Amino acid sequence: MINLSNLKPAPGSRKKTKRLGRGDATGQGGTSGRGHKGQKARSGGKVPAWFEGGQMPIYRRLPKRGFKNPFRKEYAVVNVQDLAGFEPGSVVDIAALRERGMIRSTDTAVKLLAEGEITVALTVKLDKASQAALEKIRSAGGTFETL
Repeated sequence: MINLSNLKPAPGSRKKTKRLGRGDATGQGGTSGRGHKGQKARSGGKVPAWFEGGQMPIYRRLPKRGFKNPFRKEYAVVNVQDLAGFEPGSVVDIAALRERGMIRSTDTAVKLLAEGEITVALTVKLDKASQAALEKIRSAGGTFETL
C-alpha cells in the first residue's frame, strides 16, 4: 500500500540541479548561464514586471478621465418586494435583513428601493429609502425610521 512514508518519484523523473560556476568543463562556468554583462547578468539585477525597456509605459500612454470621489458612500440595496416575507407588524432592521441573507454585512449602509409591491404593515429602520419606497411602505400601513 502506498502512503506518505514510502512515496518515491517515478524512475527517471528526477533531474540533477545545474551546478553553476563550477568550471568551464561543466558547461555552466564563467558567466554561469547569464550571458555577458547587462542588467540581468548582475547580482540583484531584476527588472520589474511592468518595465517596458525604457519606452513610454502603458500606464502613462493611456488617458486618465473622470473623477473618483474618495468620500463616496456605498449602499447595499433592498427592494420593497423583498420585505413581503416578514410577519405583519414586525421590525425590519439591518440585523433582520442579515439574518435572512438579504445583505452580506451589518457594517454597510442599506437603502430601500421601490421595486415590487408590499401589502404587509412593517416598521422599517434603515439608513435611507427612495421617495417611492416610502410611499409604498406608508400605503401598506407601515412606518419608516432613518437610522
